[in-house]
Amino acid sequence: MGRVFFCGVRMTDLLYQSDSYLREFDAVVVDVQDQNVILDRTAFYPRGGGQPADRGFVSSGTGRWEVVAVEKRGGDVMHTVEGKPPAVGTSVHGVVDWDFRYQMMRTHSALHVLCGVIFQQYGALVTGNQMYPDRARMDFTLADLTPERIREIENLSNQAIAAGYPVRVRFISRAEAETIPDLIRTKVNLVPPEVDPIRTVEIVGLDHQADGGTHVSNTLEIGGLRVTKTENKGKQNRRLEIQLFPLEGQVQ
Repeated sequence: MGRVFFCGVRMTDLLYQSDSYLREFDAVVVDVQDQNVILDRTAFYPRGGGQPADRGFVSSGTGRWEVVAVEKRGGDVMHTVEGKPPAVGTSVHGVVDWDFRYQMMRTHSALHVLCGVIFQQYGALVTGNQMYPDRARMDFTLADLTPERIREIENLSNQAIAAGYPVRVRFISRAEAETIPDLIRTKVNLVPPEVDPIRTVEIVGLDHQADGGTHVSNTLEIGGLRVTKTENKGKQNRRLEIQLFPLEGQVQ
């Protein structure tokens, strides 16, 4: 796609939004601010929406730089690197830590399954979420979580995962998005009014949300989940913590 501009403001081309499976890419350094390198395009996911930033490195013929943090500021993605950053104009090759990325893809899609099941069964909205390398949590507007309800949520979630639902990413106009019921599943609409088009992630037959993160292409890739912990976070707010089953060949 090349360099993108919006209303005269430079924007990094976000390769991960159209292909979560992209592990490597080529780019050019367009700006450097202290230890932060801005590229014209990137496959590195910047932290946000409860999903941690990607890890990895960028390299050129003259060096290699570990990417230790990734953050989006306005239209730019800032890649914080170790050592003296590459100069503006340097052509670099980026490599994403695939093991970590794929774990986050599986985890993020698992949370959407959980969200879809709980919304369909109880009409509960999401009030917060966070992903970690080995677990994730999500908060819902639920009045109670009995042991029976927890087992039901876990069983229904694993049934949905085993059903092999396709996971589809689309970009739709804001006007179209506003006609889709319950597309904004969080309790507060966090999508700024100037965002158009809106990126959506749909687990076909289960869940459809506005979302900017990385996901697997089919629920089978999640493997399965277990609810490991619940917390009371207020009168109408309950937290569920989950872990994923390891995929075949994985050690956990």
